[in-house]
Amino acid sequence: MFQALFNSLSGLFSFSRSLDTVSNNVSNMNTPGFRGSDTFFENVNGGLGTRISGDGLRTSSGDIRQTGTPTDLAIDGNGFFVLRDGNGNLYYTRAGQFRFNEDGLLVDSVTGYQVMAIDSAGNLQSIDLDGYRTLPPQATTSVRMVGNIAPGTPSTTINSIRVYDSAGALHTLTATLTDNTAVTPGSYLVSVVDETGATIGTGEVRFGTDGTPLAGFNTLVLNPTYQGVAQSITLNFGTPGAFSGATRLAGIASNLGAQVADGHPLLGITDLSFDDKGVLQVVYSSSEKRSGPQIALASFPNESALDMVGGRLIAGTSVLQRELGRPGEGVFGRIAGGSLELSNVDLTQEFADMIIIQRGYQASSRVMTVSNEMIEQLYNSTRGG
Repeated sequence: MFQALFNSLSGLFSFSRSLDTVSNNVSNMNTPGFRGSDTFFENVNGGLGTRISGDGLRTSSGDIRQTGTPTDLAIDGNGFFVLRDGNGNLYYTRAGQFRFNEDGLLVDSVTGYQVMAIDSAGNLQSIDLDGYRTLPPQATTSVRMVGNIAPGTPSTTINSIRVYDSAGALHTLTATLTDNTAVTPGSYLVSVVDETGATIGTGEVRFGTDGTPLAGFNTLVLNPTYQGVAQSITLNFGTPGAFSGATRLAGIASNLGAQVADGHPLLGITDLSFDDKGVLQVVYSSSEKRSGPQIALASFPNESALDMVGGRLIAGTSVLQRELGRPGEGVFGRIAGGSLELSNVDLTQEFADMIIIQRGYQASSRVMTVSNEMIEQLYNSTRGG
C-alpha cells in the first residue's frame, strides 16, 4: 500500500511536468520557427513508479506563410539558419525573421545576431549590404542598330541615342546615314555627332544583295572624349547574313533605330530579394542587377536531440556535429523568400495529449486516495483491537 502511494505520487509529478510541455507548445503556436516538444516517460526500477526520462523536439516542419517582407526567409525542407553573436558564438534557428541593421548587416530581428552566408570555399561570412548600396557608373561601349533602310532613301537620321560616359554623365548622339550607292552598291556613309554638334565618328556601312550587312562594313567605332577620358563606342549594324540587326530591303519602310546595349549612371537599390538558392539579388534598374552572398544552412544528425534555447534558437550536443551547406544542394531545402515558417505545433494533437494527461493525473490521484483509505482503515482496525 505504501508503494502504491509513492507510485501514484510519481505519476502526479510526471503528468504535471508533461502538462508543462504541452502548455509551452500551445503558448508558442504562433512563434515563427518554433518546434514543439514531446515528454517521454519511463518506469523506475521495474515497479517503483514513473519518471520523466527527457524531452525531444519534433522534427517536422511548420507551415510556410508569405509575409511580403523580402528579408523574411523560410526553409522549404531540411536545414537551419546559422547566426553569430558579437563574441563569435554560433547559433541555429528555423525562424527567418531577418532585417538589415544600421550597419548594413543582415541580422536576426529578435536577437540581433548576424545571419551567416557561405562563400565558395565553404567558409562562413556576414551578409553586408554596404558593398551593394550603389552601382558605380558604367560607360556605354556598344549600340545596336536595328530596323530597315528602304533602298533609294537619300538620308536617314537616328536621333536621341542616349549614351553614358565613365562618370555616368548622359550624352545624346545623332547618327546620319547618307546614301552612297551611286558610288558603291549598298553603301552608306555614316556621321555621328553629340549634343554639342561635334563629330565623334565617321565611316561607311555596306549591305549585300540579301539586304544584310557585309562583313568588314557592319560596325563603326566612335571615339569621343568626355571629361578628359577617351571612350570607345561601337555601332553594330548586325551580323552578316542575319536579319536581326539593320537591313536594306525593298518594300519595307525605313524604320532604322538604335538600342543602347550598356552603360548607366550611378544607380541605387530599387529592390532586393533572396532567390530559392538563398542568394541575395539586388536590383538597380530594369536591366541592372547584381548577385550577393548566399545564405548558409546547417544540418544535424539527430534533430530530436536538440534543445530550444532563447525561444527560437537551438542547442545541444548534436550542434557539434553540424554540417554546413547551401540551399537546394544535398540534404538542404530551398529558401522561400518573403515568407516565414510557422510553429509546427498541432493543436489537435495537443488537445488529445491534454486529455490523456488529465486522465492519467486523475487516475494517479485516485490511486493515492484509495491507498490512503486502505492505510487509514488498517490503522482504525488496530485501534479497535
